Amino acid sequence: MVSSTPSPRYARLSIALHWLMLVLLAAVYACMEFRGIFPKDSAERNLMKDLHFMLGLSVFVLVWLRLAVRLINPTPPIVPKPPAWQTGLAHLMHLALYLLMIGLPLAGWLILSAADKPVPFYGLELPHLIGPDPDQAKFIKGWHERVASWGYWLIGLHALAGLYHHYVQRDNTLQRMLPYK
Repeated sequence: MVSSTPSPRYARLSIALHWLMLVLLAAVYACMEFRGIFPKDSAERNLMKDLHFMLGLSVFVLVWLRLAVRLINPTPPIVPKPPAWQTGLAHLMHLALYLLMIGLPLAGWLILSAADKPVPFYGLELPHLIGPDPDQAKFIKGWHERVASWGYWLIGLHALAGLYHHYVQRDNTLQRMLPYK
């Protein structure tokens, strides 16, 4: 017999992917922030760049799994139900975060392709998506860096919204995604 009562929490796989994505995104950002402490063309700096690429592409792969899991499993309701404007804003925030997790890694892949550089992925070299074009690589890189800086704000606002719902609204928004209970 299948219960018609919706679960108060996300599916375990959704929760695991949510927190794994957080760790991966933090690592992706950390690699680019910390690369600057190493001299140009040093092995350590190149390792940071390669890790940035590989972790970013890991985000790209896992976001599709996350979207599939989200489509298959129902979203648990927020109790008490928030106002419609908050729900709409939450949907826009989630859309922006998903676009970030798809767009930035794809842009990184395009940058390496246009720069005619290898696209490393855990011992594999992925094919180039476009032909060599240094001007296009520069253009895409500018947008990649700009949007990545917006990512700090999106991720921070997402975390603040969860805390706001938990401590101010006193609803179950945050509890639905916690990895324990």
